[in-house]
Amino acid sequence: MPGEAELRTQVAIIGAGPAGLLLGQLLHREGIDAVILERRSADYVLGRIRAGVLESGTVDLIARAGCDQRLRQEGLPHDGVNLCFGGARHRIDLAGLTGGKQVTVYGQTEVTRDLMEARSAAGARTVYEAAGVHLEGFGSSRPLVHFLKGGIAQTLECDFIAGCDGFHGVCRQSVPERAIETFERVYPFGWLGLLADVPPVNEELIYVNHEDGFALCSMRSMTRSRYYLQCPADEKVEHWSDQRFWEALRARLDPEAAAALTTGPALEKSVARLRSFVAEPLRFGRLFLAGDAAHIVPPTGAKGLNLAASDIRYLSEALVEYFNGGSTAGLDAYSTRALARIWKAERFSWWMTSMLHRFPEVGRFGHKIQLAELEYLVSSEAASASLAENYVGLPY
Repeated sequence: MPGEAELRTQVAIIGAGPAGLLLGQLLHREGIDAVILERRSADYVLGRIRAGVLESGTVDLIARAGCDQRLRQEGLPHDGVNLCFGGARHRIDLAGLTGGKQVTVYGQTEVTRDLMEARSAAGARTVYEAAGVHLEGFGSSRPLVHFLKGGIAQTLECDFIAGCDGFHGVCRQSVPERAIETFERVYPFGWLGLLADVPPVNEELIYVNHEDGFALCSMRSMTRSRYYLQCPADEKVEHWSDQRFWEALRARLDPEAAAALTTGPALEKSVARLRSFVAEPLRFGRLFLAGDAAHIVPPTGAKGLNLAASDIRYLSEALVEYFNGGSTAGLDAYSTRALARIWKAERFSWWMTSMLHRFPEVGRFGHKIQLAELEYLVSSEAASASLAENYVGLPY
């Protein structure tokens, strides 16, 4: 496009969420130049309220990126998780069933902040509020990314493009329809989430199957809690006062947790609709999809951010192998390797969602099947071990 300012980099990363930032940091530490383009402002990116349960492999990858100092200081390691049904709570010993593996509670916002600060300290290039991003030539050896910054047209020439720009981003939409296949299930309900500066009701997460619907008791720290209630997919946040939320949550908990629940004013309330989604393949010439651009999981299994980190692990290693070793083997294998892990995480997230939520169409029979599944899960060490193995994260 004539008259444009031209830039050059090795890897153009579209999207400055955790996936894009983590990829950028891993590449930087290997001496590989990358420019990140983000259509939103930095403040907007940091304002997103997202999940906060990290697999051990995700923690290790953040450490590899050199961004784990605050995570180690402030993150909350958890050795177990709780399932509540029939008015009683049952603990799954994650560490005991997986040879000592844990998950760590540390908010996605904090992960994003740590990665942003590391990138800024390194002097690496991130362009926020990059409008009108358009990909060109990713089927050739010279991909181009066109965008507007402050109304000025610019072109970024690169060797590869990493599409880390989310479910609604431009990267997947740039792929010809005939070249990509998508798989999707939209669930008939959502999660109403509330964030409050109150101590958690329990030191570990509680997942609840109740006749009124699913509930989850989570946390961001020992003074900030995050709670969720199953609600209709089209539910309006304004219909829920803080008092109504707390009353509904307390009614779904076991007696001990209900008595321990501390309430307070909401810092944030929102409704998120649940969906499962996968795109195949994940490579299109020199364009690679990763994170939410490639897949969405319902949050029940705590796999969203972890699955994005899994993609970035495979993609970063492949790019390092190419630029520093001259091999295309990792790039050629990326889609197959990433999708094998993606589908296992999709299965686990679907299973957790199916077991814990109320589905209107299955009726009383379906609820009895759920209870039988839960009873078997907490009474069988083999079944508990399967949940634990998936929850802490399958091996790479």
